[in-house]
Amino acid sequence: MGLLRPDFVLFVCLFAMLAGVIAFNRITRTHKAYLAFQFVLMLWPFGQFSAKTTELLEFKLFYLKLSFAAIGLLGPGWLFFVLVLTQLSAQLNARKAVLYLIPAAVTVAAMIWNPGNEFLNLAPNSDEVRYGYLFWMLVLVQLCYLSITLILMFHAFRQVRSVHQRKQLGLALIGMFVMSGFTVTDLLVNVLLNKWLPVVPGLTSAGILLSCCCFTVAVYRYGLSDTLSLAQRDIIEHMPIGIMIVDEHGKVLAANKAASPFVQTRKGDVFSMESFLAPLQPQGEVKEFLYRYRYHPEERIQTELSLPDAAGRYISMQISPVAGPMKSVLGRVVTFHEVTELRKLIDEMNRKNEALHERNLELITVQEELFRVNQKLEQMAITDGLTGCYNRRFLMQQLEHEVLLNIRYRIPFSIFLFDIDHFKQINDTYGHLVGDEVICRTADAVRSVLRRSDILARYGGEEFTVYLPHTNAEQAETLAARIMQTIADNAVDAGDRQVKITVSMGVVTEEPSEGREDIKEYLRELFYRADKALYEAKHQGRNRVVASSSL
Repeated sequence: MGLLRPDFVLFVCLFAMLAGVIAFNRITRTHKAYLAFQFVLMLWPFGQFSAKTTELLEFKLFYLKLSFAAIGLLGPGWLFFVLVLTQLSAQLNARKAVLYLIPAAVTVAAMIWNPGNEFLNLAPNSDEVRYGYLFWMLVLVQLCYLSITLILMFHAFRQVRSVHQRKQLGLALIGMFVMSGFTVTDLLVNVLLNKWLPVVPGLTSAGILLSCCCFTVAVYRYGLSDTLSLAQRDIIEHMPIGIMIVDEHGKVLAANKAASPFVQTRKGDVFSMESFLAPLQPQGEVKEFLYRYRYHPEERIQTELSLPDAAGRYISMQISPVAGPMKSVLGRVVTFHEVTELRKLIDEMNRKNEALHERNLELITVQEELFRVNQKLEQMAITDGLTGCYNRRFLMQQLEHEVLLNIRYRIPFSIFLFDIDHFKQINDTYGHLVGDEVICRTADAVRSVLRRSDILARYGGEEFTVYLPHTNAEQAETLAARIMQTIADNAVDAGDRQVKITVSMGVVTEEPSEGREDIKEYLRELFYRADKALYEAKHQGRNRVVASSSL
């Protein structure tokens, strides 16, 4: 019974460690890989001490095969555990996993079959075990697995930048060396040199226990990658945005709860974008979107969809690539974000913008109307309502400016002051309507003769004033004669008779030679002289022109 104690005690310790891991920790991907790995390792001490508890050759052989099967699975177990620990398992697909398992599976199958007792042979009524060439093939295969695993560990150790991950890999590497050292020692002492050295039980079991301690510390003390993955998974699961991850063939790898209202799919299903878009109402160009989805997986694309329900909901779907080494696309992340409220706000803002645009147009129309009214008011403020000529107030304002310039630059100018002859008699005989027509026809006749630079203004009643810039006395007399003739040729119909129109005119011509301090007083003086010449024309019999210079 003394020989049973080491393997049995070590098995109990491994079982207690396994139970503690399950009871006191949250199981993650790394934990699952470690538990499977430790369970396989526990078969070695279990088979070793169980083989010594029975005297039946068949049971003894079964337990020994079970323990060596654990050793046969130790190599791929090491390899897969290290792939998970170094986060290289994402690049492991089903084909690679099968290729990794084939050598171990072949050796384990040959060991269980034990043809011709070429793996192990038990002598009847004895504890002596003889090993054949299949045993050494198992040892060689395990050494190959160990070499590959060590290469991956050293490669990952050089690539990792995080201190915690380096410590994690370092402890795992120590555990592998410890297990390998004890196993090799067991092989040397209890197999190769058993004829010369006493049997030392439990060496491999002790190495398994010590390595499992290193692996446990590596997983739980420095397992930050699992903490981050758990946090990321919890964050993604509780996000209000629907998230679905698919591989390069469209197979669903993961989907959170928020994606279930938009897409009814489960992990492992194949997501078809064409089938998904068929019952929906895309807002953009569907053909362009599908073309980019099929033939440009490396691009980020987005579209907006209207859900076919009575609520009138809208979702925004975005697709982002998951890039691998050499910029290859390993999969895609599809997100679904409900934008119904945002769409309503945008529609409401558009409606308000349209209403504001319409109001702006109305305001522009009102402004244009006000502008026209103001122009009309300004025109009315400076013109005479009956004849359309400028009024007296505007004339005097213009003359103040014009005469100042004329005085400054010694520019000659002239002023005509005339009124309609016998206008009161016309009003009394033919009425005020005919009198107004006589005034308008007179203004039109004078306007047709004047130049563009000349200013015609109604001075008051039937009296008019004409300002002629750049005009000397000779030019003024010529233009006055033309005005008189044009007015005389112009007659107004008054029923069955025609009313002949004549005017009396006073002319003032100035050729400034010196400045004037009071321009208003100067203008009053000019109009006084023009008015005096006008009355002289009336006194001489009307229908004539009198220049103030002749008085």
